[in-house]
Amino acid sequence: MCGIIGYAGLVGGAAERVYEGLLRLEYRGYDSAGISVLGEGGITTIKRSGRVSCLEKAARELGGNIAIGHTRWATHGAPSDVNAHPHNCGVFSVVHNGIIENYSELKEELAAQGKKCVSETDSEVVALLADSLYCGDPLAAVAAAVRRLRGSFALAVLCSGFNGFIAVRQKSPVAIGVSSGAYFAASDVPALPDEAEDVYFLEDGDIAVVTPEGIAFYDSALNGQKRISCRILRGQFTADKGGYAHFMEKETAEDARTVRDTAEAFLRSADVGGIANLLKGADEIIITGCGTAYNAGLIARRYFEEALCRRVSVEIASELRYYPPPSGKNTLVIAVSQSGETADTVEATLRLREGGASVIAVTNCGYSAITRIAHMVVPVCAGAEICVAATKSYMGQLAALYLISRCTGDVAAAAEELEGVAEKLEEVLSQEERAVALSELFAVSFAVFFLGRGLDYDAAVEASLKLKEVSYIFSDAYPSGELKHGTLALVDENTSSLIIICQPQTAKKSVSAVHEVLCRGGEVAVLTTLPDVARELEDFLPVWLLPPVEPRLAPFLCAAALQRTAYLTAVRLGRNPDKPRNLAKSVTVE
Repeated sequence: MCGIIGYAGLVGGAAERVYEGLLRLEYRGYDSAGISVLGEGGITTIKRSGRVSCLEKAARELGGNIAIGHTRWATHGAPSDVNAHPHNCGVFSVVHNGIIENYSELKEELAAQGKKCVSETDSEVVALLADSLYCGDPLAAVAAAVRRLRGSFALAVLCSGFNGFIAVRQKSPVAIGVSSGAYFAASDVPALPDEAEDVYFLEDGDIAVVTPEGIAFYDSALNGQKRISCRILRGQFTADKGGYAHFMEKETAEDARTVRDTAEAFLRSADVGGIANLLKGADEIIITGCGTAYNAGLIARRYFEEALCRRVSVEIASELRYYPPPSGKNTLVIAVSQSGETADTVEATLRLREGGASVIAVTNCGYSAITRIAHMVVPVCAGAEICVAATKSYMGQLAALYLISRCTGDVAAAAEELEGVAEKLEEVLSQEERAVALSELFAVSFAVFFLGRGLDYDAAVEASLKLKEVSYIFSDAYPSGELKHGTLALVDENTSSLIIICQPQTAKKSVSAVHEVLCRGGEVAVLTTLPDVARELEDFLPVWLLPPVEPRLAPFLCAAALQRTAYLTAVRLGRNPDKPRNLAKSVTVE
């Protein structure tokens, strides 16, 4: 889950342009970074362990009009100067996003030829392999090397004496942006500069030769290919904090806007009739995703089952890709991915589609691998989400999934419901003192447990993920009815439990769970939309009474409240909520 950048321009300053792109791409990885520049004397490489900013001074001093760069999230080899990219061998310098699955055997083969790796990475073998195959034609050498690789990878390659760079895509994204007198390549569109409005998206197996004069596209056998550019609306990729202290704070504040925009886009552009036909014709509906996207599917399952009166399954994509059920023309897959490039989700969905399933993609990126697989695409209108922890994109996923579930009924009424939800989200985020109080409780806890029943439990799962991601406090979610079946063994005076009570039919049962935890000495707080519950409990424990809402829509309000709480907890503990340790935003490898 690293980020790569390439630049080829008619004027100098290549290293500075790559450096600026790496800053925009740092959410993909931030344990080390590096830049290689092609100059008259060959290739000059700078790379450092640490954040991209470590390169600033050196980048300003480098000349040249061709450069590649990399920001790393380590998969093979600890963060260090040696393991940082680019990796060089002979005339080649390479940056890589992805995983080379057969790197060990290639490493042994190359070592027998006298080409030994100096790093612990899988990526270095690409540079060694290309150099071993080089006979004066860099494109031929790179293509020959790529044919030997197994795995998922995006590459940008420099070669001494060649006035350009070579970009490769195999299951990891590469976008090439065009502006006057310059060409850029990047793992994600937000890393491209604003002036690069025309963008080409490489397809699997593509090899692109990028020079200051233009781009040529080839397949792996070096047959010429034609690719069509897209015009990008830059506003949706704006990536600045807008006066907020962190991106997570800014993006949580955009929850309401995301719900509104997603609903508006659905009414304006969705093929409601086509979606309804898919829903009616499906004997089996599978919702799949990873992390927060999977958690959105847990909520959505209830929406679909209520609207369609049939069972719906929610599958973790990393499991589904290896254990897919039989699928056919009456199977409908709803694939949820913020980036549209989540490797496990893409591969799981592809396997089911190959079995005959229909696919609806729910994504925040309309130009992505998942959209090329899908029969229909439902947009999440979150805009650029830079914080690693998903916040507003989760809200957009919930909104999109809710509207899909209503396509066999009154979609306009559902969109109107979401407008009401958006208004109440703004109210929730104005209740700062409640979030502060919860964050104070969580920050001094050894562990935090989130409990609930039905939709409240589904909301608890996402709340737990959000807290552990950004605060590093151990957290987990349990159905509150399971307390007696083992979970109570974890409760003591050093733990806190947040019990969500928004479903009237199980409210009394969840109140009983409050007392079960209290009598074991645990700290307890309650999040509820039900005034009766608040009145019953507020005299002896912290209660956050959210605005009244239809019970099925309560997860929207719970998410906003607990996103804000997680953010405040992380800040209180001195964590960087935008870049939590060991995590990266776009998971394009297994």
